[in-house]
Amino acid sequence: MSREHAYMRMLGSTANMQKNIAIMLEAKAAEAEKRSYWICNHLHGQSFNSQQSQLDQSLQMHDQVIEMIDGITKLNQGIVSIMKAVLRQDEEETEGLGETLLGKGISFGDKNE
Repeated sequence: MSREHAYMRMLGSTANMQKNIAIMLEAKAAEAEKRSYWICNHLHGQSFNSQQSQLDQSLQMHDQVIEMIDGITKLNQGIVSIMKAVLRQDEEETEGLGETLLGKGISFGDKNE
């Protein structure tokens, strides 16, 4: 498998990951909206025996949101590392091409000629 083919596969995988992240975020947004309505209509100060149980319930909900955000952040960091690898390789090839052409004495429209 050529390097170029491998990079194309990496980019294809990255695109699939981004699509799946978008689907997950869409589902999480719908779930968050349903939760929001449920929380606003069902969780009142009178619903809990103590303030501590109310605080514990709120912290549990927030922890779930933070876990989701952390997971998505890790996926995005993976995408960034793939993009860096591909772009770094592209820059190296472009720089190498320019040095090769200049080394052979090819001019790029210099006015002194």
